[in-house]
Amino acid sequence: MKNKSINVKNERINNILKKMNEKNYDGMLLTQPNNIQYVSDYRPTSFAICILKENPIIFTTAMDKELACETSSIEVKDYKSISTLRDVFHNEKFKKIAIEGNLPINSYNRLLADELKKEIWELHVEDFLEKERMIKSEKEIKMIKKATDIAHKSFIELDIREKQESSVNDWEVAYELGYLMRSNGASEESFETIVATGSNSSLPHANLENKKLEDLILMDWGARYKGYCSDTSRTMINYNNEKQKEVFDIVLEAHHEAIKSLKAGELACNIDNIVRSVIDEYGYVENFIHSTGHSLGLDIHETPSISKRDKSILEENMIVTIEPGIYLEGEFGVRIEDTLIIKKNKSEVIGNLPYNI
Repeated sequence: MKNKSINVKNERINNILKKMNEKNYDGMLLTQPNNIQYVSDYRPTSFAICILKENPIIFTTAMDKELACETSSIEVKDYKSISTLRDVFHNEKFKKIAIEGNLPINSYNRLLADELKKEIWELHVEDFLEKERMIKSEKEIKMIKKATDIAHKSFIELDIREKQESSVNDWEVAYELGYLMRSNGASEESFETIVATGSNSSLPHANLENKKLEDLILMDWGARYKGYCSDTSRTMINYNNEKQKEVFDIVLEAHHEAIKSLKAGELACNIDNIVRSVIDEYGYVENFIHSTGHSLGLDIHETPSISKRDKSILEENMIVTIEPGIYLEGEFGVRIEDTLIIKKNKSEVIGNLPYNI
């Protein structure tokens, strides 16, 4: 078995190496599957570890060796034991090593603890990958658009209003939507589909309860396509219920106001403030209990977040969600969410799924 392309430097790796060099790192360890996929195109299905250096290497087990060799643009070697990695560090005279913040503690202990006691290696948690992944390439944008198309097409095929009339339950709806997304090309859902009906909708992350659909249904779903995620929320209300319609209209107004201001150069926290200001005008700001949005890509939640604490400056080709919501405990909740590409002077909504369903 041979790699499709051995040690071909790509822009992503070069950018990360440049940041590493600025801080005098000898190498960086990657264990998070999405980070390994980001730099190599190989997505691990079992244990794998990547050492980023001038000539990067991925170590993988026999279980994943064939897949890794077929897909990785980085050289693949067999992982035999923890000593395999120790040997690389010693042979290349590593002294200062960057690690991910989510390096499993058991891997840290097995790999590095004894050496640290000897003061041979100096370790630092770095967010090089998280920052590099913030700006999406044209290929990544294409994948996210495709994932969104699959999710929206599947939702339309589901025909939630027909399901409502036929008195099915929340679990059946979630199951069928997952089936439709896979039938339309998704590898899986981006996350566990939320189908919250009646009073359950006041819980932003409500669990499925085999509950019959009532006159209000809040759904949050996404498809994963070639590793990339989509994320959409819609709330189907009873338009004859004045309170539901009032809250729906407020959330939709806040959603649209945020999108008007979403562009390169804006602070993430300012977009969150715009949403809260609109909701506050109507007296419901205490019922907006989560952030306005988040970035997504290979992970469903990435950096930056659209929240009151995130002072990141938004840049072109970041992809973020806008998802204001109002939740009235014990009554109902409304959330409306779209995914958007940030442009120089505006933002672009991915997809054209209606709001009034």
